[in-house]
Amino acid sequence: MKIKYLLYTLLIVGFGAFITYRIVENKADSNTGKDNGGKPKAMRLSGIVAQLETFDNNLSLSGSIEANERVEIRSEVSGLVESINFQEGGNVSKGQLLFKVNDTELRAQLSQVNTKESLASENERRAKLLLQKEAISQEEYDVARAEYASTQAQSQLIKAQIAKTAVRAPFSGRIGLRSISIGSYITPPILVATLVNIGRLKITFSIPEKYVNELNPNSTILFTVTGSNKKYTAKIYAIEPTVEIATRTLQVRAITDNKDGKLLPGTFANVELPLNVIKNAIAVPTQAVIPVQNGKKIFISDMGKAKEIMVETATRTDASLLIISGLKAGDTVITTGVMSLKNNTPVKITVQK
Repeated sequence: MKIKYLLYTLLIVGFGAFITYRIVENKADSNTGKDNGGKPKAMRLSGIVAQLETFDNNLSLSGSIEANERVEIRSEVSGLVESINFQEGGNVSKGQLLFKVNDTELRAQLSQVNTKESLASENERRAKLLLQKEAISQEEYDVARAEYASTQAQSQLIKAQIAKTAVRAPFSGRIGLRSISIGSYITPPILVATLVNIGRLKITFSIPEKYVNELNPNSTILFTVTGSNKKYTAKIYAIEPTVEIATRTLQVRAITDNKDGKLLPGTFANVELPLNVIKNAIAVPTQAVIPVQNGKKIFISDMGKAKEIMVETATRTDASLLIISGLKAGDTVITTGVMSLKNNTPVKITVQK
């Protein structure tokens, strides 16, 4: 019995010691973050002093590079390929013969029609003389003249078809890989090759509709391509007259020289579009701005405490965000630890330049 009572006593003492330990720990935890006076300790954070400055309002956008001119080379007539007169991947000049389709049958048809045309021409001449002598009626002469005109039209049609058997480059540029060989039978649906003019390139991109009034036509843009840090320039030359309803964006097109051929159509472009220059603007680091349901907010230091204010923003750059309203010059903007801040949280700010 004594052993039983001893065990009970030990259990009660142990449980009491555990309760006492937890009370002491909780009290210690509650005092964490407080100074000797029992007040919460100020959070040590970094910040900047908002200042008025001149803000170059540049808009970063995504665009695509396109050939200045691009056409798919096809044959307008069917037949056997007689010759191919271009080198795959090479440069061709405007008017250069690219390939020739056999026209033997068409030329035979033309010879036949030319014979009929000569006969119809002679019949029309004789009928005209007989009409002048009133040997035939006007109706008979009209039939002879119509027959002559019909054979002329047939001759012109066959000549046009013969001309189509010689396919020429519509402009100077670089031609791609061919899909035909000499002796193959070609039809109009068959794609022979693609011809592009890459001496000049188009950069197409879209801007949000809210920036439409700030867009400067004929302005110069900067752009970079993947895999290179080199900045290229292009000049805006065309703007779509309507806003795309689905995306609420306006399409813009610029053109750039590509004499060295280093830029290729179809590649991705990072575009920097210059808008208007804003004087007396306030910009803050992007990490200081917190998106919320009703807009955006930042924290400033006011009398040693964090103060939440709602702001309206505009253009975003790589490192900063333009503030339109809500922030005054001279306010100390908190830039670190903002996600854990609340209104009236004691703070001690180290101002960074």
